[in-house]
Amino acid sequence: MESLERTRKGLINTATMPSSSATATVTTNVFEAGKYTTVLQKVESRTTCCPANTSPPPPVPPPKPLLIVMPCEAGEFPLLVFLHGYLLYNSFYSQLLQHIASHGFIVIAPQLYLVAGQDSSDEIKSVTATTNWLSEGLHHLLPPHVKPNLSKLGLAGHSRGGKTAFASALEKAATTLKFSALIGVDPVDGMDKGKQTTPPVLTYVPRSFDLDMAVMVIGSGLGELKKNPLFPPCAPEGVNHKDFFKECKGPASYFVVKDYGHLDMLDDDTEGIRGKTTYCLCKNGKSREPMRRFIGGAVVAFMKAYLGGDSSDLMAVMRGQTGPVELQTVEYIL
Repeated sequence: MESLERTRKGLINTATMPSSSATATVTTNVFEAGKYTTVLQKVESRTTCCPANTSPPPPVPPPKPLLIVMPCEAGEFPLLVFLHGYLLYNSFYSQLLQHIASHGFIVIAPQLYLVAGQDSSDEIKSVTATTNWLSEGLHHLLPPHVKPNLSKLGLAGHSRGGKTAFASALEKAATTLKFSALIGVDPVDGMDKGKQTTPPVLTYVPRSFDLDMAVMVIGSGLGELKKNPLFPPCAPEGVNHKDFFKECKGPASYFVVKDYGHLDMLDDDTEGIRGKTTYCLCKNGKSREPMRRFIGGAVVAFMKAYLGGDSSDLMAVMRGQTGPVELQTVEYIL
């Protein structure tokens, strides 16, 4: 705990937080499942629905296949668009997304691609198209008693999806809906400094990101370490969470989870060849469940603070209530 305290910077200025409840001493439950029962729904895109699928297509098909995770109970809920990592399936995040949705959020996870090269420009365009589709197509896919609050919209991404989330958020004029919160889960901008994927996001100019929204960056302590000599680290130094946070302006939160790796927020059972490789390519922690619970809880706390106006859970996390994991870094920029 002593080493952690040395890394705490700019924390606990409650005057800048979204709610006066931030001053209260609370015990957070965001690392446990929320009060809502959740359901997962897979939706084909306008290019893939039918004829193989015998069910009729939605009235306004999405531009990309989607995994939608939502509460079963009635209500109006904020939205989170979540972008998968490099060559991963959106279904690999089912347990994480269910955790988030159980606290009262609708999560939209597009499958941006199945095969991808070094250029992520098409992924950024797909995020824009999916976001613009929400206002015209999402309500057709939800039960009548589950209503999306499109004025409360967050954007999150893991690994290369984290880079894509930042790139999409920086293109402010590209979407018809406004994002109010941005989350990078162990974001990666290429193989190394000078070897960024196109288009590069990092500029290596401190506090240079021109974002008009709150930001949270979560890093993995093991992500910049090699699993074995044959493969590079999954979140290399020079293009990882440290560099993304250095370019963020306030308000920005930063957590680095000790002893867990780049893919430790995925489902316990990731099927198929791609699923098996997620245990082989990156240096991992002892199990995935603790890291997944922390990330799910941190996302919930951050979204509640900046979309719901209640910062008590986020403040609790910053003050040391970190649930199942130990943090090696906690920082906050006002």
